[in-house]
Amino acid sequence: MNKNLYAVLMAGGVGSRFWPVSTSEFPKQFHDMLGTGETLIQKTFGRLSQLVPKENILILTNTCYKDLVLQQLPQVSEEQLVLEPAMRNTAPCILYATLKIKKLNPNASMVVAPSDHWIEDEVQFIENLRHAFEYCEISQSLMTLGIIPTFPNTGYGYIEFDKLDTRPIKKVKQFREKPDYATAKDFINSRNFLWNAGIFIWSVKAIEAAFKEFQPEMYNLFLSGFDAYNTPNEVGFIEENYIKAQNISIDYAVMENADNVFVLPATFDWNDLGTWGSLYDKLPKDNNYNAVVNADLFIENGSNNIIRSNPGKKVVIDGLDDYIIVDKDDVLLIYPKKKEQDIKQIVTKINARK
Repeated sequence: MNKNLYAVLMAGGVGSRFWPVSTSEFPKQFHDMLGTGETLIQKTFGRLSQLVPKENILILTNTCYKDLVLQQLPQVSEEQLVLEPAMRNTAPCILYATLKIKKLNPNASMVVAPSDHWIEDEVQFIENLRHAFEYCEISQSLMTLGIIPTFPNTGYGYIEFDKLDTRPIKKVKQFREKPDYATAKDFINSRNFLWNAGIFIWSVKAIEAAFKEFQPEMYNLFLSGFDAYNTPNEVGFIEENYIKAQNISIDYAVMENADNVFVLPATFDWNDLGTWGSLYDKLPKDNNYNAVVNADLFIENGSNNIIRSNPGKKVVIDGLDDYIIVDKDDVLLIYPKKKEQDIKQIVTKINARK
């Protein structure tokens, strides 16, 4: 394996739209959401380790999930954990991980990938990733993998590329925010828009230069701790200084400002598993299009539902169509699938009431 290849596995999110299974104490990346026998973070680690040496995969997560990561990934050492003491979105943690990798190997190339996405064709994923790494090794480019849209989804950001660019790797014109339905349809019809999957590939030198140019204050903050990285002094520096970093995503901080951004349209099947509805899409269905995880289901006059319970629990349903039904410990959720984006707000209200 190429020892210059590194990966940063992003595993700090809460996944509140998957409540009540995903909670702040036990987020979705640590669950076996599809009943495969592996949790999402285990699947992602295994997928990346087909190309990147296992010892070069860093796990970026919140300090409170340290024990969960080590429990689920026993092959990972504590030195591979990049622990955030506070949530500051994706730009600060990516810069932090970049400088740690730079100190280990200034000639490194790295992929930044979410830990909670579902990718079925891993062979194609590895080929796409290999292609992106090879491109970044010969150019100072910031790359991302874009997903070819299959319908006008309003829950994703989009990447617009040059229509006239016939090369496999396209120059990015601009990143577009989550659109309304009419705009999303226009994007699809234009045929030069891709879903933004949040998977990034670049050399350490290229992304460091971008941070230095577009986020000099943040760059200088984290660079001031460079001597401490990968030493016992790192924890103290991060605990004192991480909170000072601006709360900003990598898209806003760097990608939307840089002019050396390229996208490779992915050739693998992808799902961000961001909601119960997206999970429903990936699960097998019965004759009435009900998807079941764990439950021993008896259903009449019900279709297009997703039902999840603790293993073996008998669930009886009559007269429900297009619902999310989740039974988890002391919480029972029965909620329309079409309103699934509201679950995050419901959780906020419940927590505020507590």
